[in-house]
Amino acid sequence: MPGLFRTLARQLTGALGAAAMATAPVFAQGLIRDTEIEAVMREYTDPLLEAAELNPRSVDLYLIGDMEFNAFVTQGQNIFLHTGLIVRAESPNEIKGVIAHEIGHIEGAHLARVGEATRGGMATMAASIGIGLIAAMAGAGGAGAAIIASAPQFAQMDMLRYSRGQEASADQAAVRLLTATGQSGRGLVTTFERLAYQERMSFQRRWEYFRSHPLSADRVSALRRNVEASPYLDTPDTQEEIDELLRIQAKIIGFMVPPAQTFSRFPETDTSFPARYARAVAYYKQGLTDRAEEEVDGLLVLEPENAFLHELKGQMLYESGRIDQSVAPYRRAVELMPQAALLRIGLAGSLIAHGDEAEVREAVNHLNLALVDEPGNTFGWFQKSLAHQALGETAMAELATAERAYHAGDEMQAHIFAQRAHEELERGTQGWIRSAEIIAVTQPTSREVREWNRVERDRRPNF
Repeated sequence: MPGLFRTLARQLTGALGAAAMATAPVFAQGLIRDTEIEAVMREYTDPLLEAAELNPRSVDLYLIGDMEFNAFVTQGQNIFLHTGLIVRAESPNEIKGVIAHEIGHIEGAHLARVGEATRGGMATMAASIGIGLIAAMAGAGGAGAAIIASAPQFAQMDMLRYSRGQEASADQAAVRLLTATGQSGRGLVTTFERLAYQERMSFQRRWEYFRSHPLSADRVSALRRNVEASPYLDTPDTQEEIDELLRIQAKIIGFMVPPAQTFSRFPETDTSFPARYARAVAYYKQGLTDRAEEEVDGLLVLEPENAFLHELKGQMLYESGRIDQSVAPYRRAVELMPQAALLRIGLAGSLIAHGDEAEVREAVNHLNLALVDEPGNTFGWFQKSLAHQALGETAMAELATAERAYHAGDEMQAHIFAQRAHEELERGTQGWIRSAEIIAVTQPTSREVREWNRVERDRRPNF
């Protein structure tokens, strides 16, 4: 199910390179999806993007299921946040500060200059090797060898100097964006101050964030001066923002750490909403579905219109095999948040698994709406292929499979299934036109076709 913490079974292509995501729900270092957490992070991010005169719809935000403190951007205006960043934050303002800093990298087009830094570093390394060779030929063999061996280190130092300039620029941008949105920059300063000890650790032990974002006392001092000059220095987070953060932190902990650790951090004596939320997830992870459902039902008494609680209940029931009972909470979640694509995909999964023809057709309608908002959601396309297959609509199932393969970066598979669908669909229909489009943009070479045929032959059993 595509509910809480389902990994993306796709390959990120283009701006994200060829990084493949796990096809099983492995949380460590995999992309995760969660409507509630994404909504909160978007609340933090979108005003800052608008202040930077960037279109929020053009900047994608991704969550990485990793408890390491880290955040980064990639080409194509993509922001990545580790769940560890969210959990370790002591206030919403700290997360906003880090996000504002990352937006500063996008605004400053720093990614486009990485190539320049790399070339500069390589030039430094080449010069060092040249000096080492000259020293060796002059008879100072030991010194020459030492210089040559140190060449990569000199290159790295050169690139770090370049990176520190970018970091200072991104810090300034962060303060400007926070000020433009009436927010304090104190959170960014406290984050860096609290974690400054990382700079004194060995390179191997530093968190990833500080390997890619060099931190120094001078940088923190300069940032502090800029923040203290802001008229919004003492502007606090709202209580609603604080409550939201505590909830999503508890949810992340519930899903991503062993249940015993969750119960240690949130003992039964803690009756707060976040603690009960985390324990509900931990019970579910232990296979204690009845206990988990009881905890969620108790929270629903307090907040009967909380779509995320209904979604969690639907997911727990579905994954424990109680398909028929999972439909109602998923349906209620969609009623409360009809704009949330992931909730519709979750409901569709329950309807397909449980349903008669009417329910499967309802599932197709939900998937059609969800995939308009998230055309790259490969799990949604997979569910759509299942639904059409269940309805006996083979050509549409093949088209959905082609879409899934296309968005996963598997152009050969997309091309083959689009061709099959194109041959079977009625000429001039929307599906026929779409299959033709996929065929046109996924033309494999003759060599690729031969390789695919070879692989398929090898897969066939020998009798």
